[in-house]
Amino acid sequence: MAYLLLFTVAIWAGAQNALAGGGSFLILPTLMFTGMDALAANITSCVALFPAQVATGWTGRSHAKGVGPLSLRWLFVVSIVGGAIGAAILLATPRGFFARLVPWLVLFATGLFAWGSFLRKPGETHGHLSPGGAGFVQFLIATYGGYFGGGVGFLMVAALTMAGQAVRIASATKNVLAGVMNASAVAIFLFSPDLHWPQAIVTAAGATIGGVAGARLIHVIDEKVLRLFIIVIGSALTVGLFLKAP
Repeated sequence: MAYLLLFTVAIWAGAQNALAGGGSFLILPTLMFTGMDALAANITSCVALFPAQVATGWTGRSHAKGVGPLSLRWLFVVSIVGGAIGAAILLATPRGFFARLVPWLVLFATGLFAWGSFLRKPGETHGHLSPGGAGFVQFLIATYGGYFGGGVGFLMVAALTMAGQAVRIASATKNVLAGVMNASAVAIFLFSPDLHWPQAIVTAAGATIGGVAGARLIHVIDEKVLRLFIIVIGSALTVGLFLKAP
């Protein structure tokens, strides 16, 4: 029954990521419901959602670009390195400390998602970040993404638009870089004893199905409703995690 629930939620999360982002808010608590702790759920979620991220990034790869003289290839490099560092830090984090930190990370990610969805005005961040600054910020974002990842998409879109990219280009670039940064994290997590393969496979299958369906429904579904739903889920998850925190 738990695996059926996980598969169903993964389908929704995959569609959510394709349409508006925030699918990890659904996957993390569901994986914890199957019996794993926060650290194992975070590692398993990262690996499980990776195939859908690759498919999404590959679909929009032709629109992804670098920032001025900073090529997309260099953004790849800093994303891979940052993602690997973040993953290594996560594996070195004591389990009890991470359990206490997760509610704050989810709170931060939910607040970031709400800001990016409803509070940030279009174009207000353009043109304030140099190409070098954009590369450094992308490295920091990738490190955070390898460690936790919630809200990482909005961080990237905000940084890329600050560096002068149009929102549509920034979104495509973000999708490509998300897969790149998680590739290095996944390569490390594959050897972790905290990776639960049965749940990862079920989640990956559901998320991929949902991602394909979501990509086809992107012009039909009301995106604002989806984003509001994510914020509600994230807020509820934050409260629940704070109540259960050690």
